[in-house]
Amino acid sequence: MTASAVSPAAERPPRTTHGPCAYTETPDEPAARPVPLPPDPRRTPARGTVRVTLATNHGPIGLTLDREAAPCTVQSFLHLVGKRFYDRTSCHRLTAYPTLSVLQCGDPSGTGEGGPGYRYRDELPTDLPPAPTDPTGVRRLYARGVLAMANAGPDTNGSQFFLVYADSALRPNYTIFGEVDAAGLATLDRIAAGGVAPTAEDPAPVDGAPALPVDIRRAVRSHHHH
Repeated sequence: MTASAVSPAAERPPRTTHGPCAYTETPDEPAARPVPLPPDPRRTPARGTVRVTLATNHGPIGLTLDREAAPCTVQSFLHLVGKRFYDRTSCHRLTAYPTLSVLQCGDPSGTGEGGPGYRYRDELPTDLPPAPTDPTGVRRLYARGVLAMANAGPDTNGSQFFLVYADSALRPNYTIFGEVDAAGLATLDRIAAGGVAPTAEDPAPVDGAPALPVDIRRAVRSHHHH
């Protein structure tokens, strides 16, 4: 009889935190950079805002995180910031469609495939206005300045997030957890003005790596009040 090829680690069910956010390990998608599961206290902080600054090679991008809108998301994001998960990472994707204008970041592997080795549930917006560009009413307005989580389907949030630099039309399937400040929008505008890097297959792409490489040197939480 041959020995099982399955390792003992793969046999046990994925670990899940015991609080209301239920951060769950993703053994089939290991962390792009080692990081523990976030804290998950019985009461998730759900009030107030927290400032985080992404220090990039193009200038600062200031973020105001909204605990009330997405408490589990903010808790996870601050955990990743505190563990320096986002330091020395790149923003791998820039889109420049008329209806989707975002910069996507948060994957230490820089491929768009990487994450923190865990996932958690969506905290979806319920009050977004319809996107004026969508006569069907299915897509909603993700306005300039919105900070939202990228995902790969329902309840697959990890570490990747996107920054909206021009009003965009999306199904309301992406957790919004904060907003970008004025200085951050100026930084985003400089990045977006560079366009998407051309490839052999597509000399004028509207979705792909930014032509001006974007590096998050550090992500820092501001502990002082504004």
